[in-house]
Amino acid sequence: MNLSRRSAIALAATVLALSVPALAMAQSGGALAARSSDMGGVRVVVTPKDVAAKSAWEFKVVMDTHIKPLDDDLTKTAVLEDDEGRKYMPLSWQGDKPGGHHREGVLRFSAPSEQVKSFELQIQGSGEESKRVFQWTMK
Repeated sequence: MNLSRRSAIALAATVLALSVPALAMAQSGGALAARSSDMGGVRVVVTPKDVAAKSAWEFKVVMDTHIKPLDDDLTKTAVLEDDEGRKYMPLSWQGDKPGGHHREGVLRFSAPSEQVKSFELQIQGSGEESKRVFQWTMK
């Protein structure tokens, strides 16, 4: 076997090896990308952690500011809405307590009872003119 053929086979094997985890991730729902919002001096980054679960969906939420204390109760200011307009209120917040200039935690919602094509997490912070909307489409 000549060198170029060996190289081609090695390259094909490498591509296949790298593709298998990606394929498995896509088939299992895969990871959805983080979404961010910068408004009124407050940056909020939301990352879906587990939206393939049957019982509860989880979102990692990170908030940073140098303007005001982060005092909002996310179990009262957040809502999950699916592509059919059904709304879900948070079950819990597990993370930093209100206050300070940096907060991080996990916001949990009941999983939709029916399969959804897309969904959005909405957060209406106190004193903010409009709600923050973080949108995703299921793969």
